[in-house]
Amino acid sequence: MKLNKIAALVTVVMIVVSCNKKVDNITTPPPPPPPPVTISDNDPINLGNPTNAVTSTSYPENYLKDNTYYKLAYSLSRSIPVWVAWHLQSEDIGSTPRQDDFRADTGLPTAWYQVQNTSYSGSGFDRGHNCPSADRTTTVAANSSTFLMTNMIPQAPMLNQGPWAALEDYIRTLVGSSKEAYIVMGNYGVGGYNSSGFLYGAIDAGHVKVPSQVWKVALLIPKGNSDLTRIDTSATILAVNMPNDDRLYNTSSSGQNAWRNYITTVSSLETAANSNGVPLNLFTNISSTISVYLKGKRYQ
Repeated sequence: MKLNKIAALVTVVMIVVSCNKKVDNITTPPPPPPPPVTISDNDPINLGNPTNAVTSTSYPENYLKDNTYYKLAYSLSRSIPVWVAWHLQSEDIGSTPRQDDFRADTGLPTAWYQVQNTSYSGSGFDRGHNCPSADRTTTVAANSSTFLMTNMIPQAPMLNQGPWAALEDYIRTLVGSSKEAYIVMGNYGVGGYNSSGFLYGAIDAGHVKVPSQVWKVALLIPKGNSDLTRIDTSATILAVNMPNDDRLYNTSSSGQNAWRNYITTVSSLETAANSNGVPLNLFTNISSTISVYLKGKRYQ
């Protein structure tokens, strides 16, 4: 009888162990797709959600966040945005001065690491804006929003202060008073060169990853309503993809035009981003025939 009881006990233990192994192998199913969201004209992601980001903590590497004056996809492990999108027209430009109130974004999910205004200190990298301060100058609230650290990446100073700043100015000039633009800025890769010419993969005790490439895409059309119905092959497309390397740039007059050396097509940019783990797919809300054409269009 004792042997039979022992055998029975062993059988029960084996069944329990077997069941536990099966449980361990179950993959947690993703949350159901969010309900359809009505995207209004001039919404930053009116042309499409660049990486299908979702406002769910189940997607910490592709977390969609609305900062009112721009939208972004955030990466928890990198502590920087994957991309930031905004709409720009003359009504966004006013006389509000630069606020310079860099600060942590307390709107991130509870328990997520918050990058502080001092997190880049001593790193040799600028707190590089995605949505520029100068693109949001109608009110203090609008300008102040651009100083949230979820709108920043560690950017090589000569890139940030030289050709990147000049590119931002150039796009504002293109927009002028008669056009409107949908702009997306993003990054990929790991490893950038700081002001001392040293390569860093991360700063802030490893919390903040330093990207190797920084890109921007702007689509411009004449100002109007119902933008998606008006976008055709005549739309202006300006795409650049630049190494985050301080050694390559300067702030001289000629250096400020260096962004022109990195003009690319959206399709080439998407290929490069996807090969580095960023599932970038722009213009998904534009008809496929037109979007394919625009993705192959190179700015002259």
